[in-house]
Amino acid sequence: MKIISDILPFFLLELKGFYDDREIKSLAYISIEHILKMSKSDTLINGYTTIEESKIPEIRSTVVSLKKYKPIQYIFKETEFYNSKFYCAIGSLIPRPETEELVDWVIRDNKNDTQDYLDIGTGGGCIIISLCKSLSGSFTGVDASIDALNVAMINNDINETNVTFETVDVFDYDKDLSTSKLNIKYDIIVSNPPYILSSEKEQMNKNVLDWEPHVALFVEDKEPLIFYNNIADIARNILNKNGKLYFEINERFGKDIVELLEKKGFVNIELKKDINDKDRMIKAMWK
Repeated sequence: MKIISDILPFFLLELKGFYDDREIKSLAYISIEHILKMSKSDTLINGYTTIEESKIPEIRSTVVSLKKYKPIQYIFKETEFYNSKFYCAIGSLIPRPETEELVDWVIRDNKNDTQDYLDIGTGGGCIIISLCKSLSGSFTGVDASIDALNVAMINNDINETNVTFETVDVFDYDKDLSTSKLNIKYDIIVSNPPYILSSEKEQMNKNVLDWEPHVALFVEDKEPLIFYNNIADIARNILNKNGKLYFEINERFGKDIVELLEKKGFVNIELKKDINDKDRMIKAMWK
């Protein structure tokens, strides 16, 4: 591996059997962009350029990590979400494209209003920071994981946003409401809680199962709606009149969550499909 054009064949050879060719090529170009600061077109134009000697160990190290199925976002500690860069570290969930669709829905619904926003289970803060960059009002994110909130606060600085973060466990949130961010009223609550069934783990890739925080991904089969139930109860207490609750959901439970929200008194409930035609989002209004 001496020149730029050697890198892609190196990735394809070393990672064969770990990923399919299309993904290997994607990983190679992402790696080149981060390590050599070159775009895909740059690599084609400058294919015969010699690789700096100091960069070769980093390229090899990246391939070693990929063989362990370490996500590329954790390797380079960076990901892109809703056209912004975010710090990404182990202990915080890697944001998905479907969550961008949820963010886009919230923004399109509320772009003309100044409101108070709360993100429950904020993780690395991608949702609430993206809302803060596009909307007017106050913005708060809460999560039970201190590790995730540390990532969120770094992202708040990186994106130069003014989001307040607080440690809150939705199953123990009323322990000291006098000082909690859940003791004030909000106009909009958004949440992407854990919703993948434990029984679905066998269908997941190793780069998810071996690296991403299970607590942010999975729920027990016997209580698939446990987070939605608790968060809906919280929302009933802290949403202003005509306030809205937005959820990202498991496609298998769309109708069940609609029914749950109806029973709790929410109205104007809308179940929305994602770009892959799967039930993925729900919006409900507190009367």
